[in-house]
Amino acid sequence: MGFRSWISVALQLTMATALLVGCSQPAATPDSASPSGANGVTLKMVESITSPQRTALLKDMLAQFEAKNPGIKVDLISPPFEGADQKITQMLMAKEELDVLEVREFNAKQFSMNGFIENLKPYTDKWKNYDQLTDVAKRRATWVDKTPYYIPNGLYQRVLYYRTDWFKEAGIEVPKTWDELLVAAKKLTDPSKNRYGYSFRGGATGWDYALITMWAYNGTEVDPDSAFFMKDGRTLFSTPQSLEAMQYYKQLYKEGSPKDSVSWGFQEMVQGFVAGSTAMLIQDPDVIDGAKEKMQEGTWATAPIPLGPSGVAQQVVGGPGWGMTAYSKHKEEAWKLIAFLSDPEQSTHFAKKTSTIPVVKSAAEDEFYKTGYFQPFIEMSQQPTKFLDVSRPVDYKGWGAWQSTADKDIQSFLLDQLTAEDLLKKWDQYWTKEKAERK
Repeated sequence: MGFRSWISVALQLTMATALLVGCSQPAATPDSASPSGANGVTLKMVESITSPQRTALLKDMLAQFEAKNPGIKVDLISPPFEGADQKITQMLMAKEELDVLEVREFNAKQFSMNGFIENLKPYTDKWKNYDQLTDVAKRRATWVDKTPYYIPNGLYQRVLYYRTDWFKEAGIEVPKTWDELLVAAKKLTDPSKNRYGYSFRGGATGWDYALITMWAYNGTEVDPDSAFFMKDGRTLFSTPQSLEAMQYYKQLYKEGSPKDSVSWGFQEMVQGFVAGSTAMLIQDPDVIDGAKEKMQEGTWATAPIPLGPSGVAQQVVGGPGWGMTAYSKHKEEAWKLIAFLSDPEQSTHFAKKTSTIPVVKSAAEDEFYKTGYFQPFIEMSQQPTKFLDVSRPVDYKGWGAWQSTADKDIQSFLLDQLTAEDLLKKWDQYWTKEKAERK
């Protein structure tokens, strides 16, 4: 699932937050006396990131679980993707029969605050495979109150996709920094041949790419737990480094990207790369399958995302996973299912089939990930002090409203209707106010 899907449901969840808090009732006291493996236990499970292929994969894994646990049956609910998180929210609010659910990093806090999902620490404390999770996977599992509310089933992390044939033809190296990326983008741009250096994203959620640039320029002074702020309390948008980053960002658009990319979203930026009009793209692993299908083998490859002048690069690593309802009547059986799906072998199999980054350390030794297109993802995860995982302030009240205006602000900036100074001042004032109102 790319970021274009993440943001649509994030907005839905933001609008639902007030309703969740206002309508929440104390969680029903569960009857958890059912012994593990008791005859006749049926678990209700719902997934969020649905697709026909993913659902079929899950059903196959659930059949294996049932075969190993004859006393337990699993009913899988697979809502249409676009409304899946709303459906799950409604089920939780109504206390519909539900035992295992797919939790997302942007709804975990609301669900936990409302008593909808179970604190899994009593289970993970006894689970032999918890320490098999990568550091990033553990951070996703515990980012709410440092408490494990779900076990991630795959990570969504960005890398640099690039045209090896274009780079070879131009005699240039793969960029390791943002500065090198700009140099390469300019050199590879030739409008007369409909060739451009970079697949820019100026349309929906284009602000997210501005953010990863600002983070890289500000480096380790950014607060990783709430990356719209610095460690000293200022907003990200108040620093000289962020102004430098935004000036760079416009230069990358003006000098190395297609003119119409000012309105490109996910589909357009990916299409620009796979169709042969752009040389570089920064995106999630779910681009790999499409690129393999549409591009000739040997003409493209992947590399770690560029580092900033600070020597580090940050991004938000998405990580959905399996959680348990607080009101489940079959908690021991529900945990048994979560533990089965999260077993290193099952978890790695799931990640391979869904084109996500595995959440377990052992996958780094798997040939599938040690070489080829997925290798840079593993390389980055093994350098956590250089490639940093950060979090957006998705639990702030003003998060949803800011996203809507930020898209317009970025386009106005790229079209020279708003200066970098005015844009950053506007965002600085907004988030300073948000932080003050939260205290």
